[in-house]
Amino acid sequence: MVVELFVSFSLLFLSLFFIFSTTKSSKSKTPISTHLSKSYPLIGNYLDIRANWNHRVQWTSDLLQNSPSATYVLHRPLGARAILTANPANVQHILKTHFHLYQKGELFRSTLFDFLGNGIFNADGNTWKFQRQVASHEFNTKSLRKFVETVVDTELYERLIPILSSAAANGTVLDFQDILQRFAFDNICKIAFGYDPAYLLPSLPQAKFAQAFEDSVRISSDRFNSLFWKIKRAFGIGSEKRLREAMSEVRHFAVNLVKEKKEELKENSSIESVDLLSRFLSSGHSDETFIVDIVISFILAGRDTTSAALTWFFWLLSKHPEVETNIIKEIHEKSEMPVFEEVKDMVYTHASLCESMRLYPPVPTDSKLAVGDDILPDGTPVTKGNRVTYHPYAMGRLETLWGVDWADYKPERWLERDTTSEKWNFVGRDTYTYPVFQAGPRICLGKEMAFLQMKRVVAGVLSRFKVVPAAGDGVEPEFVSYLTAKMKGGFPVKIEERVK
Repeated sequence: MVVELFVSFSLLFLSLFFIFSTTKSSKSKTPISTHLSKSYPLIGNYLDIRANWNHRVQWTSDLLQNSPSATYVLHRPLGARAILTANPANVQHILKTHFHLYQKGELFRSTLFDFLGNGIFNADGNTWKFQRQVASHEFNTKSLRKFVETVVDTELYERLIPILSSAAANGTVLDFQDILQRFAFDNICKIAFGYDPAYLLPSLPQAKFAQAFEDSVRISSDRFNSLFWKIKRAFGIGSEKRLREAMSEVRHFAVNLVKEKKEELKENSSIESVDLLSRFLSSGHSDETFIVDIVISFILAGRDTTSAALTWFFWLLSKHPEVETNIIKEIHEKSEMPVFEEVKDMVYTHASLCESMRLYPPVPTDSKLAVGDDILPDGTPVTKGNRVTYHPYAMGRLETLWGVDWADYKPERWLERDTTSEKWNFVGRDTYTYPVFQAGPRICLGKEMAFLQMKRVVAGVLSRFKVVPAAGDGVEPEFVSYLTAKMKGGFPVKIEERVK
């Protein structure tokens, strides 16, 4: 007990020391350049971890890029090991061949439980397996795909396009990251609940449910960076007080929607089950907590990932006009096709989105807990209780995977010409080299839905407008990560009507 107290106070002292000694440097966007991290007795790599905390994704990516095996072991205080890897063989080992050994783990689950409960993104074992089977069945139906098409097009043409037209006419600067998040939030709420929060309106309202959800995501994510969140939760103070309020609002709202939907289906059993909530209830799953948990997980996935991907995509396009020209040419060629056939056939746009997510993945890192001893394919030993993190952000920057031009935004690396038709064919990478949508048994169920939404937005926006960063040339936005990636400070843009 005495030793534990000594270590706790030592770490607290070190934390305070580095907060004050690195305040000035922590404002810098540029990570500390280091090829190796210095490890010390007792505290391990704590000093480097603390110094690089505000840009840890970029710092750990640098460590992996400079490791011959694309794997790096960080030593945390008291002998704990954190294993980072960008090695595709290791990723396949973790996510597929030894899937049973690498789980979310109790630390992850307990940290996010107040927000996600036992939802599919916070579950392991049989709980996860059951939800996966239920959700997989619903995601594979043609009727859901058609419903998604209708929802996305309605939001696009009745809300997003008019707002962009108004901004172009008035010379208004918009935070495009915020606009895309609102667009995605409306979409996923309609798809998940059959409820329209009307978050993307010209007035850009602060919808209560949307704000509560945003606060829940942010504060839950910040728990991973806090030593004292459990104390704050116990006393109901600070950010934990707001989280309790926000989660109460989110869950109260969701439970009421479930009850209303149950009554609706009870009164009219012949009603068509289009949204996910109706589908789950109609298939016999009536437990309110189960339904609320799984739907909140899908809202999180559908809201943040597509908006993050599109934000960085439009920024990259602004720096690569030749790519934008090729996409517009493809849009005009496919514009007469039915919606699904159109987006399916937009191979250059698809390649451009994949290339954007290679450099700026919506989920830049993902950690698992080893529940048993193991050895990774590259020879790295894993001990039960180690956290093992695969790193899509770093993987997109490895010369061994993408060549010497890995830093270039180059959609053509995903394409090859058909020698007969002269048309582009998309050439995908295996999911362990490009785990942007996860891989193995946990591979993203909504992948096709996400591409449908993103390609419809790209076609709808670029056929009418040019998105121009308001910050001007030479200003590179900062990549930051919560539960998903964001552009720090938003993405201010001006909208210009495209000359036809």
